[in-house]
Amino acid sequence: MEYRKMGRTGLQLSALSFGSWVTFHKQINDGIADELMGIAYDNGINFFDNAEAYALGESEKMMGRVLKSKGWDRTSYVLSSKAYFGWRGKNNKPNQTGLSRKHLTEACHEALQRLQTDYLDLYFCHRPDKSTPIEEVVLTMNTLINQGKILYWGTSEWSGVEIMEAHRIARDYRIIGPSVEQPQYNLFERNKLENEYLEIFKNVGMGTTIWSPLASGLLTGKYNNGIPEDSRLSIEGFEWLKDRILVSDKIEKAKQLTALAQTLGISVAALSIAWVLKNPNVTTAILGATKTQQLNDNLKALDVLPMLNHEIMDKIEGIVNNKPHLAEF
Repeated sequence: MEYRKMGRTGLQLSALSFGSWVTFHKQINDGIADELMGIAYDNGINFFDNAEAYALGESEKMMGRVLKSKGWDRTSYVLSSKAYFGWRGKNNKPNQTGLSRKHLTEACHEALQRLQTDYLDLYFCHRPDKSTPIEEVVLTMNTLINQGKILYWGTSEWSGVEIMEAHRIARDYRIIGPSVEQPQYNLFERNKLENEYLEIFKNVGMGTTIWSPLASGLLTGKYNNGIPEDSRLSIEGFEWLKDRILVSDKIEKAKQLTALAQTLGISVAALSIAWVLKNPNVTTAILGATKTQQLNDNLKALDVLPMLNHEIMDKIEGIVNNKPHLAEF
């Protein structure tokens, strides 16, 4: 396993990490989660990602049960949660969502209970909250750090302007700003990491924990000929994801990427994850899996990474043809 420093912090994250979005509780049970997390940990993965909204809190409960049964040294792994959406779904009431001091604090306490841990290594603001001053968010996160409930805090899918404003406030108050962002990044989703965040990486050095490096499975090739019954796009309630992912142009590109991977003797999933890791501003790519075969194949991305020379990268670029246009000043 390769380990990378999270931005300008001293924290080291495994280049590949393991997350529970969609899969935990909705697609797999405790036994399979135990097996997958065990494989991940045994292969050097030290970061496990979660959130209050995943399966309405049940994902964190499942991960907490697995971690308790494993009995791993708590100092050997990094654990995260995210707050914004709440965990009650349609039953959320005022103050049970968003980034107010009240919700961020209470959501942190609830996450600690569900995950059966004394502290969170990483705590993310799952989305920006237009109705809460960023100043309130920054001050609340700093308080949680001072209380020892979280060690680092971050953002997820914030704009570059919002992230820099958080850093400005932290600098003015001489407190701790966000040190990590969790954006979507894959061969079909590139603008934030390759364009919008470039000045952030240069000026404040944020780490990144990438979600959906396989574009919700599209870059595994499983949707090249339709939707398998056991896939996440067949789950009730995820129709929005199906509409976003299953675009004919993307499917055609996925087929071409699959053909390229076959000429290299590797899977398109391993190729796509390795491509994500090739970006020097990526700290870790979060894997999600329902089967051991999937996870073992995804772990091969580290072996594929040295294969991505200029020639292969150019071939990939020629297929996706979506490199962000950088603004000129």
